[in-house]
Amino acid sequence: MARLGQQGEMTEYRKIVIKRDLEMGVVMTVFRQKAERLTVQVIMETRQVAWTRTADKTDGVLDLSEIREIRPGRNSKDFERFKDGKDKRDESTCFTIFYGSQFVLSTLSLGGEALWMFHAVFITEFSSIRNIISLKELKALLPLMNYKAPSSRTLKEKFQEVGSKKDRLDFEQFHKFYNLLMFEQNEILDEFKKESCAFILGNTDKPDASAVLLHDFQRFLIYQQQETWANDLNQVRELMTTFIDDTMRKTNDPEFTVSEFLGFLFSKENCIWDEKFSDISNVDMNNPLSHYWVNSSHNTYLTGDQIRSESSTEAYVRCLRLGCRCPLNSLGRILFFHWTIQNISVTTSRCLRFPVILSIEEHCPVDQQRQMARTFREVFGDKLLIEPVEHLAEQLPSPTQLKGKIILKHKKINMEGGFTVKDVRKGQKEGDLEIWDPVDQRWNKHYCVISDDKLYYAEEYEDEEEDPRKVKTKDLHCSEPWFHGRMKEGRQMAERLIQDYCKETSGRDGTFLVRQSDTFVTDYTLSFWRSGRVQHCRIRSVTEGGHTSFYMTANLHFPSVYALIQHYRDNPLRCQDFELRLTDAVPKPDSHLWFYSNLSRGQAEDYLMRIPRDGAFLIRQREGEPDSFAITFRGDGKVKHCRIQKEGNMYLLGTTTEFESLVELVNYFRKKPLYRKIKLRYPVTPELVDRFSTEKNCASLYDVKTYVEPNEIEPSLPKNTVKALYSYQARRPDELSFQQGALIHNVSKEADGWCRGDHGGKLQLFFPANYVEPVSSNTEPEMEDNPLGELCQGVVDISKCNIQNCEYSLSWCVTQSQWKNSLQFDLTAGSLEELFEWYKVAWDIIQRTLTLTKCQLPLLASSEGEVAEPLNSSPLSCSADSYSYKEVRSFVENKLPGKSRTKDFLQYNRKALSRIYPKGQRVESSNYDPYPMWALGCHMVALNFQTADKYMQLNNALFSLNGQTGYVLQPEFMRMDSYDPHQDKKEVKYKIVVIGARHLPKPGRSIASPFVEIELCGHTEEKYKTIVYRDNGLNPVWKGSERIILSVYEPELTFLRFIVNEEDMFSDPNFLAQATFPVKGLRSGYRSVPLKNGYSEDLELASLLVYISVQQAGKAEEELYSSSSQLKKKQAELGEPFLYDTHSNLQRSSLAQPTNNLMRKGSTGENPRSKEKKINNSKFYS
Repeated sequence: MARLGQQGEMTEYRKIVIKRDLEMGVVMTVFRQKAERLTVQVIMETRQVAWTRTADKTDGVLDLSEIREIRPGRNSKDFERFKDGKDKRDESTCFTIFYGSQFVLSTLSLGGEALWMFHAVFITEFSSIRNIISLKELKALLPLMNYKAPSSRTLKEKFQEVGSKKDRLDFEQFHKFYNLLMFEQNEILDEFKKESCAFILGNTDKPDASAVLLHDFQRFLIYQQQETWANDLNQVRELMTTFIDDTMRKTNDPEFTVSEFLGFLFSKENCIWDEKFSDISNVDMNNPLSHYWVNSSHNTYLTGDQIRSESSTEAYVRCLRLGCRCPLNSLGRILFFHWTIQNISVTTSRCLRFPVILSIEEHCPVDQQRQMARTFREVFGDKLLIEPVEHLAEQLPSPTQLKGKIILKHKKINMEGGFTVKDVRKGQKEGDLEIWDPVDQRWNKHYCVISDDKLYYAEEYEDEEEDPRKVKTKDLHCSEPWFHGRMKEGRQMAERLIQDYCKETSGRDGTFLVRQSDTFVTDYTLSFWRSGRVQHCRIRSVTEGGHTSFYMTANLHFPSVYALIQHYRDNPLRCQDFELRLTDAVPKPDSHLWFYSNLSRGQAEDYLMRIPRDGAFLIRQREGEPDSFAITFRGDGKVKHCRIQKEGNMYLLGTTTEFESLVELVNYFRKKPLYRKIKLRYPVTPELVDRFSTEKNCASLYDVKTYVEPNEIEPSLPKNTVKALYSYQARRPDELSFQQGALIHNVSKEADGWCRGDHGGKLQLFFPANYVEPVSSNTEPEMEDNPLGELCQGVVDISKCNIQNCEYSLSWCVTQSQWKNSLQFDLTAGSLEELFEWYKVAWDIIQRTLTLTKCQLPLLASSEGEVAEPLNSSPLSCSADSYSYKEVRSFVENKLPGKSRTKDFLQYNRKALSRIYPKGQRVESSNYDPYPMWALGCHMVALNFQTADKYMQLNNALFSLNGQTGYVLQPEFMRMDSYDPHQDKKEVKYKIVVIGARHLPKPGRSIASPFVEIELCGHTEEKYKTIVYRDNGLNPVWKGSERIILSVYEPELTFLRFIVNEEDMFSDPNFLAQATFPVKGLRSGYRSVPLKNGYSEDLELASLLVYISVQQAGKAEEELYSSSSQLKKKQAELGEPFLYDTHSNLQRSSLAQPTNNLMRKGSTGENPRSKEKKINNSKFYS
């Protein structure tokens, strides 16, 4: 967390006073949709900051561990909303807390006394712990720690073991209890009990047993860890004392207990990464700028995909803090230009030493560009580089010469004073449309584009779970049971619902519901029961001074629909003919119709097969088992089942996910994915099934004739295709044989880690699941001209349709014109004007098509006349006199010079700068692999920082070098004329063993079943994975893990990735954490791997323990070992296979077991754990 300044050492009394003030809380102004006076306090027990309206109502909380920055002053958009308001707080009393674990950080903007701002700096410094925890509280706490709670009896036995006489623990006893839990990892120490070990391990029977003496620890550091500094015994003694809590044991001859030694192994002091590579090398900052890789961002202003995500000035700050030194600044569009530049200036002043290169993308006329130039000078001042550093220089200046400078990179303006840039994503019309969903019976908003006479639309906008702090006052009604949104049948449907409700309940006058108006987009309609019939009143809206109010009578306005309804529930609505108070709310149609008490598995599958939508679901009671249920749902076009077991008062999904009721389970998975990205969406009822069977238009939107999935357009690969990671030789007649790299089609998963598939003319034979990885169909040719790219959900050819007005106002429908019994789907827009614009574009397309047809003109005229530029061509000319070193050339990722021009391109990159950016079809903000560009010497390889994927993590790993300055000097060999990125390099062998993990992140409500994937990224790529450890994310140990051998051909530009996934109840992997390192900075020995989230930010306490050693190819074996004990160890290991065999033979209950000998690259070896299941998918989910 950023510090506001050095406050000096505090006395213990001062700390106590601050902690007291933080716990009691202070009344402050919280700036949200409106400025409110709330109590802000720190809850020490949970390490959270909370803001409350009253003592019993908490408005919101944030975790202290998620605070990323405390920014002084009125420096957030929350303050901007009130700059003209009454609340004119002094700049020095305002500050903003930025927090979260996603790319877009949440904000808490506060105004209060200056003293509280001083306190805020120390919020994360203090926490108090309750003195006592009960057995019941501990049992609830363990699942939160990612550990499956044992039975109460087992817990009581552990309580007695730590000296508790009652069912509660004090702090010291809890500490002992925690050590007992972590002592389950003592299997790790078996590695040090071998005769070949370099030191003697003592007693390991209990956590506090004396295990490692001072001199033994020194030998461990010298021979196992290869730490040269450990020859100084005083330094070893000093390191040991930092891990010993008991001051009485901090003697001249300290010794580690089992818990302390395990704590050291997993600690940051024992990190796999050598911190010297993270230091700034001032010597390396004196080369020309063209010798560096520069950390670069693409579309820096976006918070998500290229179409639907928001643009934010905070995205610039986030990227700069994540290490970006070349952001793309888009001007003249959505953002407030001055605010953006101001944010960049403030951020660079605080945290950056070396230059920032602003890549300017502007779409403004010349006069506005001149105004922008003036703003750049005013805001950046002397930091803005406007003159060459050396006028007569023949090369670019160095980062040292450019320290503290801001450089503008911009296209030259032509003589006409401007230039045009074609946006490949633009079409004839684009924006939001609502499409009627006949299953869900509601309008869903989609981003749509009309281009090339076709309507492309993306997936619908999801109703994201709102942060309670961010819910707008005017939207409070949306979660109320009486609000029904927009009804397709509007008035008639409202009347039916109220009439049916009143029949069932003998309804009284004032029974009501609220819906969106059919006619007026921003208005609502109140429908209510009075004197035996339904009546309707319009709720009007009016906007004045940027504030919207709602009213039914002109003299009484309300800030929200919710406030209006609450008023008329307490006070009568007075009209000319009557006076009425609103009474009972008519709820939305029954939401529990998904439950069946008497439905067989076969009937459930039949129901689901009739509903052609992923997310359709029902819950049924299993036959003959009163406490057992099953959720049947549709995912990836298939029907799947998952058991729900009732244990006591809880409902258990899988093995660890508990719910208090089935309703809670359904509500949870409506918001969170149950299977891959699929949430529970459509409750399957008999009425819905009947409707799909009788109404022809029910599936029209998804019918194959009108709705086409992008990956179904002439697929280049059959469905469910996998690629072989390793060769496999069949051992039975019903098994497949295949070579490494082979494609196996029509794959289906079987029990016990086996799959069936087709290959080499043989159909549906068995093969081990962990020998393969999934391969998606190559849809790139289909996506090349699709303006929505991978975001596209469907395409409609408007030229083959009819368009007509619907029976419902403010909508129109598209009907396939040439088909008998044609299907249709309905569309609407946010306003009548907007709807008319869409209608006109579509109508023009249809009329133009009809005209061409009547004239019998060909549909495609002389398309051969336009010849595309060959794919291997490039606009870059690399001859010596064709470029200036002062110019920067930009290339799209797939238009780089071909292999035959590599030498010329390398020569260019040694003198001048190049920038690479993603192709236009990456509208979902995915990233390309930066490694090939880095290997070619490209400098600014721009990635989408908002996407937490593998390639951004590689980028973060590269730029963790050189003090995270954002500038990394390319290796010297890359600057030599003899360098060839395609040539084989000298081989270095890395041996790695995954041993254990601690404190892994928790995946939702379930307890993790983790496994670790290891990936080598560089000149060559290799992947490996461990087995799955069931139901333990706190302290799993992969006992007897196989060793892997990685061949590294260029350590200077090779990366090692550790990815921790967890296997869910469907055997699918889900990302938990990762750590990515440049290979050249790895340390040998038994090392801790600190884990990070997808954005490469530290995860508190989460770490792996691995063994790693380096072996130069061709080097004499004796030179690799510095002691006779290590040589003995090596000789002992020669009797074991050098094989990291994650592909042990898996049993099939219906088949005889195959033999235990497996092959990989000519090596053989036995696997002692033939019964353990291996993960079925080696794809990386980063």
